[in-house]
Amino acid sequence: MARKYPIEKVRDFGIIAHIDAGKTTVSERVLFYTGISHKIGEVHTGDTVMDWMEQERERGITITAAATTCFWTPTYKHGDKAFEHRMNLIDTPGHIDFTVEVKRSLRVLDGAVVVFDGVSGVEPQSETNWRYADEYGVPRICFINKLDRMGANFVEDVKSIRERLNPSAVPIQIPIGLESAFEGVIDLLKMKAYYFEGDKGTTVVEKEIPENFKEEAKKYRHDLIEKIVEQNDKLMAEYLEGKEPDLETLKKTLRRACLEIKLIPILCGSALKNKGVQLVLDAIVDYLPSPADLPPTKGHDLKTGAEIERKPLDEEPFAALAFKIASDPYVGSLTFFRIYSGSLKRGSYILNSVKNNQERVGRILRMHANQREEVEEIYAGDLGAIVGLKATTTGDTLSDPEKPILLEKIIFPEPVIGIRIEPKTKADQEKMGVALHRLADEDPTFRVAGDPETGETIISGMGELHLEIIVDRMKREFGVEANVGRPQVAYKETVKTTAEAEGKYIRQSGGRGQYGHCWLKVEPNERGKGFEFINAIKGGSIPHEFIPAVEKGVKEAMDKGVVAGFPMIDVMVTLYDGSFHEVDSSEAAFKIAGSMAFQEGAKRAKAILLEPIMKIQVLAPADFLGDVTGDISSKRGRIEAMNDRINIKVVDAKVPLSEMFGYATKLRSMTQGRGSFTMEFANYEEVPNSVAALIKEGKK
Repeated sequence: MARKYPIEKVRDFGIIAHIDAGKTTVSERVLFYTGISHKIGEVHTGDTVMDWMEQERERGITITAAATTCFWTPTYKHGDKAFEHRMNLIDTPGHIDFTVEVKRSLRVLDGAVVVFDGVSGVEPQSETNWRYADEYGVPRICFINKLDRMGANFVEDVKSIRERLNPSAVPIQIPIGLESAFEGVIDLLKMKAYYFEGDKGTTVVEKEIPENFKEEAKKYRHDLIEKIVEQNDKLMAEYLEGKEPDLETLKKTLRRACLEIKLIPILCGSALKNKGVQLVLDAIVDYLPSPADLPPTKGHDLKTGAEIERKPLDEEPFAALAFKIASDPYVGSLTFFRIYSGSLKRGSYILNSVKNNQERVGRILRMHANQREEVEEIYAGDLGAIVGLKATTTGDTLSDPEKPILLEKIIFPEPVIGIRIEPKTKADQEKMGVALHRLADEDPTFRVAGDPETGETIISGMGELHLEIIVDRMKREFGVEANVGRPQVAYKETVKTTAEAEGKYIRQSGGRGQYGHCWLKVEPNERGKGFEFINAIKGGSIPHEFIPAVEKGVKEAMDKGVVAGFPMIDVMVTLYDGSFHEVDSSEAAFKIAGSMAFQEGAKRAKAILLEPIMKIQVLAPADFLGDVTGDISSKRGRIEAMNDRINIKVVDAKVPLSEMFGYATKLRSMTQGRGSFTMEFANYEEVPNSVAALIKEGKK
């Protein structure tokens, strides 16, 4: 089967934004205008295609990233014939608790459309998602949505994008009117006005720019062209001589600048009122990369560890990244993957380079949200799903068994909150283990662990809503009823100074004894660097084969902690001396010695407790500002900024997570139901002594 769409005509992109900026509404319009769905689904009526889970429809939020494939022929194409393009689209969640979905989607996408609320501009989650896109070097375009809302302000929104995200963002459209007077958009490159007529805005009409907007459009166009010609010395020289480049040259130069993230085009409209979405699709074709525009994907050779590259060509060896595992009630486990090179046929064998095992490809699906289409073969640059892979988890590399490659893994944030969970009945007990295991396979930020002291099961995640959804999914998808405890903060421990300690384990009991002896240096590591183990043994004072056992003992001691039983992070341990016995030494003895030395060393190195600090943004009417700020201070919070937004005050602060439980209810009662807030993880900080004492006693 030959490839139907050349790789240059493929676009893999995602839609990312803060919660409630209108991502899913934009996605639904995209599906409607590309002919995939015949009616527009709305978030507020609970009938969207992309938010297909029951929980998503009930709550009106996106929880999992949904992938779909659609086709688009640009609306107005000058010069060459308009070609149909294949669009692989991922609609991602905006809520911070599901940030894993955004991160893993951006890892496999080539471009992104960042949606902003026309009233609020840049919001906290927009910044986090923008950082993830920067991390993975994803070219993007901005879409300022909701310009029909009361208080919409295009100029302020552009200013907030430039100040808080990237000064190189540049409008390529401006709105015709705002709020209830919002009618259409002006394309600054073509200098034409576009209106969206007919039922659901399906007819795009090109007209002359209204008189009262001509001056403003000229001013914006002048700025835009200056920004574009700056990207090319030859164009710059011609422009300074008074020669303006033609439309094709401007678009080509802007495309190159967009691919290199030197310029970021800003578009505008209102998805709910069906204005501007078709032009966003045109901009995706014009300015976002096809898989062929990207540099070759880098990976490592499994045997030698040398760096190797894979070009985005069908004839290259197969290389793909599994970016999501989903359990499907009809077909079992689905592994979503992105192909970077080569092609994949049904019935062929692939190698999981991380687990080093081969699996056979049974069925390959192309996804349309929760609908699916079976295909025989899938090519470089495409997104698809394989049914029934046994051992593959999120972030694994799938490759050609003959020419294996290991791609860069996706690194996920650590959970910050845990709850105890127990099955309601004996029948639920067996099913609960299976359900939790399946959900943990799907979501790398969700962890399941047993408490060794009480034997209870503890589940951890990114926030209260995250765990609430997990428990709800267990009930609906796996039929498991469970009792849930109070949320608990995922505290961590670390050390403040450097100390040395000895661990000696000697047991004599008739016959062969046990002998393990080591000296360790324990010191703080850079925040965020994690655990590092350094082997500095000279002259064979401990035989080579016992060193991994010492490291294992240290790791086990770190998991238990030394202050209050919480896992330790950001510690560097150096093994520098010790001794062994010709007969009695064993791995088990050195493991125990390592554990003893670490516990002693960590206590001497002033072990302390760390707590997760959250970045919060509170929106409240000006009358309640005093109450809100006073309450934040009483929660050991630090206020970092206060801004005005129309008739509302915006407070940015950092507050310990342990103080934030039940805050939504408290804020509502404090502001007569008119306040709202968003919260995301910022960093770990030391717990004050008075609070640490309470935690040790188990009161908090």
